[in-house]
Amino acid sequence: MGKIKVTQTRSVIDRPKTQKLTIEALGLGRPNWEIVHNDTPQIRGMIRKVSHLVKVEEIK
Repeated sequence: MGKIKVTQTRSVIDRPKTQKLTIEALGLGRPNWEIVHNDTPQIRGMIRKVSHLVKVEEIK
């Protein structure tokens, strides 16, 4: 199982509540915050939901 680094690039101000909760569930909260997650289908689904707010990099 690989690792991915998720970086929040945009603010959640004026976004729907579901997107705000998804960002919070990913462990983010402010622009430029980064967190490393295991690359699982659940995490990929959350990233897909807020793909316009985050940047994803695979860690080798």
